[in-house]
Amino acid sequence: MRIQGNVALVTGGGSGLGEATARHLAGLGGKVAILDFDIERAKAVADDIGGIAVQADVSDESAVCAAFDQTVAQLGAAPRSVVNCAGIGTAARIVGRDGKLSIDLFERTVRVNLFGTYNVMSHGARRMAELEPLEDGERGVIVNTSSVAYQDGQLGQSAYAASKGAIAAMCLPAAREFAKLGIRVMSIAPGLFQTPMMEGLPDEVAAGIVANIPFPARLGEPREYALLAEQIISNPFLNGTTIRLDGATRLPPR
Repeated sequence: MRIQGNVALVTGGGSGLGEATARHLAGLGGKVAILDFDIERAKAVADDIGGIAVQADVSDESAVCAAFDQTVAQLGAAPRSVVNCAGIGTAARIVGRDGKLSIDLFERTVRVNLFGTYNVMSHGARRMAELEPLEDGERGVIVNTSSVAYQDGQLGQSAYAASKGAIAAMCLPAAREFAKLGIRVMSIAPGLFQTPMMEGLPDEVAAGIVANIPFPARLGEPREYALLAEQIISNPFLNGTTIRLDGATRLPPR
């Protein structure tokens, strides 16, 4: 599907993978809406790329609905592409050393990462279904963000891995459901990337992480995620699967 001239909505577009994707799609001629909980960061990026910023907590279904309404009102059309990058990274043992449970953290992680993705995908698909099909019958494409943790989650990542594993698991059934509407669904499972979550780590911790990446022996760059999102949007035969983007890394147990 062509990016130029079409509307794209990117969640979490105020920073990290989402920001890189929003900038890349705008550079390719897309009309980009940045949905982010942090509206000031979203506005800064949107002003820089000629897009719009919409504020929403993705775990709030009514807020997501309102964000799509705003996008259509301001850009004149529903998104042909939706890239879900909003999420939180959390870590806690199921049962801590002091016997404390992490059920609250599990619920919050799943609500933001999984329910948030599901909310945006649901409203995105409903809006796409109302669009006229393009020449090949395609109406739109949804790209969700899983994580390599869904396959090799580390100690303390049970909540995060569960949320990202569910995103990967629903990719195929969602693609099958939306096939009759000409809507594709894909997911990307990033490995270890240079994002705000990584920037706060001590140098020795970061060095240990990089040591587990075979090649290139460095953290992934957000633009590399954006390049894959571009390819998924542009390549009509990519559908219903999760692609690892990880430099061949496999996370160690801890």
